[in-house]
Amino acid sequence: MGEALLIVDMSNDFVHDEGTLTVGKPGQAIVPYILSLADRVLASGGIVAVCMDEHDPDDRHFRDWPPHNVRGTWGQQLYGDLGPWYERHQEHPDVWYVPKRSYNAFFATGLGERLRHRGVKRVHVCGVCTDICDFLTVAGAYDEGFHAVVHSQGCATFTDLGEIFLEHMRRLFHAEIA
Repeated sequence: MGEALLIVDMSNDFVHDEGTLTVGKPGQAIVPYILSLADRVLASGGIVAVCMDEHDPDDRHFRDWPPHNVRGTWGQQLYGDLGPWYERHQEHPDVWYVPKRSYNAFFATGLGERLRHRGVKRVHVCGVCTDICDFLTVAGAYDEGFHAVVHSQGCATFTDLGEIFLEHMRRLFHAEIA
């Protein structure tokens, strides 16, 4: 198929009402769309990569942000129905869990190399936050030579900059906005 879905940072800390850096209701509202997209991509022979922030308790990242997605905590677990979906599919060879320490899911994770090895040319991006990790993951995809398709119905953020950053992804990285 040559396509992959990147589900970015859909953790309790980023989506649950009690998360430490939560998008809240806008992030919760996109879960059904993401699940439907994940099922379609997997059924058509594509790869589904769950790209998740993973930090140590003393991570330098926490100088700039409240602690979030600390390895092994409730906050780092997949939010809502995404957790059971992943548990049901985690043994599937085309479902990957990609821990990341940067905003960009491609930075120092080996994701680009793994996708190229599998013949992927297009990556579909969804998750949170539109103007931070989604944006920088699309930048990473561009730098790695992938064409990005950003699913606006599957993205959310806690700022009012979502639409602006979707337009930036289109203009700067030639991403398709679906």
